[in-house]
Amino acid sequence: MEAIIYLEAPVLKSIKHWPEEDKPREKLYRKGASSLSNKELLGILIQSGNGKKSAVELADEILQLSQNKLAELAKQDIRFLLQVNGIGPAKAITIAAALELGRRRQCEGHLDKTTITNSREAANYLQPLLADQDHESFHALFLNHSSKVVHHRCISQGGMTATVVDPKIVFKEALLYKATKILVCHNHPSGSLKASLADINITKKLVQAGRLLDIEVIDHLIVSDHGYFSFKEDGLI
Repeated sequence: MEAIIYLEAPVLKSIKHWPEEDKPREKLYRKGASSLSNKELLGILIQSGNGKKSAVELADEILQLSQNKLAELAKQDIRFLLQVNGIGPAKAITIAAALELGRRRQCEGHLDKTTITNSREAANYLQPLLADQDHESFHALFLNHSSKVVHHRCISQGGMTATVVDPKIVFKEALLYKATKILVCHNHPSGSLKASLADINITKKLVQAGRLLDIEVIDHLIVSDHGYFSFKEDGLI
C-alpha cells in the first residue's frame, strides 16, 4: 500500500508577523521615507494583503506590471490597478491619488518661480503635468508684461490622438486675467514630439488672433515622456 503524503499549503506570513525592523510603516517612522524601497512605499498605500500575498508582495506585482518604473505606473489608470488580484477600488483609488499628489507637487515647485523666461522653464513645469496622461489635453499659461504667470488653465481634453481647441476660449481667458503673453502646450500620449498639420494650423490661428488683440503667443510646446518640442525654438513662431 502506497503511503499518501499530504503537502501543506504555504502559510502567508503577513506583515504584522514580520520583524519590527522590516515592517514598512515602522521602518519609515524610524528611518524616514527615503529608506524605503518603491514596493515598500506602495505597500503602505495598499495597507493589507489578500490572504495569499502581503501588501508589499501586491505592490511588487504592480511594479512588475509597470516594468518596475514609477513613470510607467503613473501613466496607468484605475482599471490597470484592478487587474491585480487583491487590489480593489479603494486601494486603486488610494494609489492613483498618491501618484497625482506627487505629480502636482513636482509642478508646484516650478510654478513657485512664477516667471517664465524661456521654453525650457515652461516645459519643466508643464511636462510633469501632461506627459503621463493617456489622452491629449491642451493647456495655456497666461503671463503679464514681466513674463510672470498670472493664470494656468487646461483649455480642452480629447482622445488618444487629438483634442479640439477653440481660440475664443483661450483669448477670453487671457482678457479676463489681463495677460499680455500666452504660452500654450499639449501632450502626445504616443510619445512622439513631431508637430502634426493640425498642431501647426492651430498655432497659426492663435498667433494671428493674438496679433489682433495685442497679445503675444510666445510659444507652443508639445510634451511627452521623451521630452518637449518648441515651435519657437524650431523657428515655427
